[in-house]
Amino acid sequence: MPITVDVDPAFSGFNQSIIQKIINSVFEEEGYLADDVAIVFGDDSLLNKLKKDFFNLDQLTDVIAFRLNDYEDKSIEGEIYISIPRAKENAIEFSEPFAKEIGRLIIHGGLHLLNYDDQTAADKAIMTGKEDEYLQQCQWRKIIDE
Repeated sequence: MPITVDVDPAFSGFNQSIIQKIINSVFEEEGYLADDVAIVFGDDSLLNKLKKDFFNLDQLTDVIAFRLNDYEDKSIEGEIYISIPRAKENAIEFSEPFAKEIGRLIIHGGLHLLNYDDQTAADKAIMTGKEDEYLQQCQWRKIIDE
């Protein structure tokens, strides 16, 4: 399978096939294919360590994405890391269902793998618009097994 989903054993209940479908649909809609993509759900310490090691920043974050091959390549190799505690806090802060926030972070990470950026207000608006569009199309309600 070109898309793997790994979940920290401290967390459970994630529907891996729905997660794979969501990221696949984003890539396909944007004209790309997943070649070797890992989506890793972890805790704050994992993402904080990645932020320190790769960005020299000691801060909490909800999602980090690493493109492992050239951005011009239409076959994606990359990794997306999502912090479950940050996603839970985001869901509360924005009054959104937890599953929807997880869906947004999956999509957000996928867009980063496609070279979308959110450093400026204009770029962030583009990404948010795409996230909203893809959230309407995907089965985010089924991300969490109940």
